[in-house]
Amino acid sequence: MMVALEVKNVLGLELSNNTMGPLWTRQKGIHWKAQVASMWSLLQQEEYIYFSLLQDFSKHVLRVIGSCGHFYAVEYLIAGHAWHKTIFPLEDTVGPSFTNTKSKVKAITDIALSFLDMVNHFDNDFSHRLHLCDIKPENFAIRNDLTVVAIDVDMAFFEPKMRDILEQNCTGDEDCNFFDCFSKCDLRIKKCGAERANNNLQVICDKIFRHWFSPSLRGPTISFPLQLQLQKAVHECAKPGPTDLKHQKTSLNSLSELYHLLQASQRELQKADG
Repeated sequence: MMVALEVKNVLGLELSNNTMGPLWTRQKGIHWKAQVASMWSLLQQEEYIYFSLLQDFSKHVLRVIGSCGHFYAVEYLIAGHAWHKTIFPLEDTVGPSFTNTKSKVKAITDIALSFLDMVNHFDNDFSHRLHLCDIKPENFAIRNDLTVVAIDVDMAFFEPKMRDILEQNCTGDEDCNFFDCFSKCDLRIKKCGAERANNNLQVICDKIFRHWFSPSLRGPTISFPLQLQLQKAVHECAKPGPTDLKHQKTSLNSLSELYHLLQASQRELQKADG
């Protein structure tokens, strides 16, 4: 019960008792009081709760592999960097086979598709949408199968807590910005709207995809018309818009279009290999 209350306090979620399974797996023994104290100290760390609860339901979060006292260990992955041309160090993560241009383009295409899978997963596969409010290359990593993993979730919030954070007093829209999560100021009541005005996909398009699909990074591995389509789709995806049903539909269209164009890129690369 205390664990469920702590999770509710931290995440803003109502959880059933059987959801707590991954957090406590030890048998009650002679040191159980120390074990309970250790677990309680872990529960004060928001990221531990996220990783522990979500690792059985999502391939896009870090796996917890053990804990000792208030310390916990996670799988080792190399974070991305904005200064790296491919964002993720492919040679270190996947192997030396990803040194030529075609292999790098294929890897970037696969990673971009994994980002879209993550966006769709965080938007639709939990009881509430999971908002990422600090999106930058350093907060993600890839496994050797090119799956994108969120490795820093200090600024990740499920919908109920996101609404509480955004709904603040304001005198203008700039008062309604919480890192990468934006809201709009209602000047009549001087209060920020509880609904987020942008979304995970927009920010990923702006901060990740622009880097990959910009004019300066064009190459001969994918046909020029398809490169132009990708560039235009990423530009449209990154544009902010109003918080209405029309904009939500536009965002879904962007997700679908990017899926389509990236899969077309995969087919072109496969055809070139064949």
